[in-house]
This record gives sequence, C-alpha cells and structure tokens, in this order.
Amino acid sequence: MQNNLAGKVAIVTGASRGMGREIAEELANKGAKVIVNYASNPAKAEDVVSGIKQNGGEALAVQADISQIAELDMLFQKTIEAYGQLDILVNNAGIMITKPLAAMTEEDFDKQFAINVKGTYFACQQAFKHMNENGRIINFSTSVAGLMFPTYSVYAGTKGAVEQFTRQLAKEFGPKGITINTVAPGPVNTELFTVGKSEEQIAAIRNMNAFGRLGDSEDIASVVLFLASEESKWITGQTVRINGGLI
Repeated sequence: MQNNLAGKVAIVTGASRGMGREIAEELANKGAKVIVNYASNPAKAEDVVSGIKQNGGEALAVQADISQIAELDMLFQKTIEAYGQLDILVNNAGIMITKPLAAMTEEDFDKQFAINVKGTYFACQQAFKHMNENGRIINFSTSVAGLMFPTYSVYAGTKGAVEQFTRQLAKEFGPKGITINTVAPGPVNTELFTVGKSEEQIAAIRNMNAFGRLGDSEDIASVVLFLASEESKWITGQTVRINGGLI
C-alpha cells in the first residue's frame, strides 16, 4: 500500500509488545517516524525499533512511565528534540487488574486509574501543547465497558472515563483541526487479555462474538491507521468499537 503518513511523527505509548507494537510497526510501514514508548523493558522496545529500521522505517525508543506527569513531559520533549514535530498520538498503554469487588485493593484501584486515565488525559494535554495542526489522537477504551462482566468493574470504569473525556475534548482540539477519538477493542489475543484466564474462560469469551474467534492486533491496528490518516478528518469525539459483533 502507498505510504500515506510520510512526513508524520507519531508517539505510541506502551509500544514494546501486543497491540502497541503492531500499531507502531504499521504506522512506520505507512511512512511515519515513530516514538516507541515503553515503561520497563528496553530490550523489547529496541527490538521493535530494530524491526522498523530493518524495514526501512525510522523509530526511536523512549522510556517513560505515563502515570508520572514529569515523565510524560520528558517523552514529548524528546519527541520534539528528535523529530521537530508531533502529528499522531496513540494512547495505547494500559493496565488491567480483574478482581471481584470484595478483593479489589486501594493499590489496584489507584494503579489502574493512574495509568489508564491520568496517563491518557495528561498525554492529551501534552499533545495540545506540542501537536501540529490537523493532528490525530487515538485513545484506547474497551468493549467490556458496554457489557456487564464480573471482576472488570474498575478496569471498565477507567475506560468509561477515557471515552467521556475524549468526547469533551473534541471541541477543545477542533479549532486546531486535531481529531481525537477512542477505539474500544473486544477481546484480543494478547498477553493483557489471556494472562490469568483458563482455556475454558477464553473459549467462552471467544464464542460471544459473531465470528467465534478472538481479535488479533492487526484487527485493531487497521482501524487505528484509518483514524491516524487524512481520510478520518471528519471523525472526532467518537468511540469506535472493534469487537467482531460482541456488542
């Protein structure tokens, strides 16, 4: 396919594995220079960067804990220092702790809100400062927010917050021509989803959608690429559910 993101610079948070890695690689394949953000595994992040470079792309790994505003500031400053601009932000980084209400701890609660909500919100604030006009912001929610799943209450709550502030921020970014949208994947065959689940649980969830399979990272990355492109310029403040008909 023709590279339609040539000359663009993208930050992908949580890009060292899973959906984040797939998205970073696909953005690079379309011509964007990509900041591969990671929290704690430099080897995996550098592996992503190496693969992008081997395919003729350009990328840089930058460590930053997005739950810390000072580190978010550093992430965006390093992006501008390296490439001189910012055009695309994909707020992919997130954490999921599934426990029943009685077992959820204050630490569990705070950690999920710090990364999923605070990190995403203040990354949007940084984008407001640094992003070029006609930029693109893609946040991440979950299709579970539209279901009633026991043990997912806090995780779904964090994603509900992301969906709401995406809607409210659309008119703040609009005068700059910047779109801001949320994607809400259904169950995807990544470590975030599969860890801690039995084969029986995974099979039951897999069979809830129209196609009887888990999503894969490519299913999500293709929609993110569209929302990062010029073709999506009339879409903002929306939540796009990517779930094979789960809900």
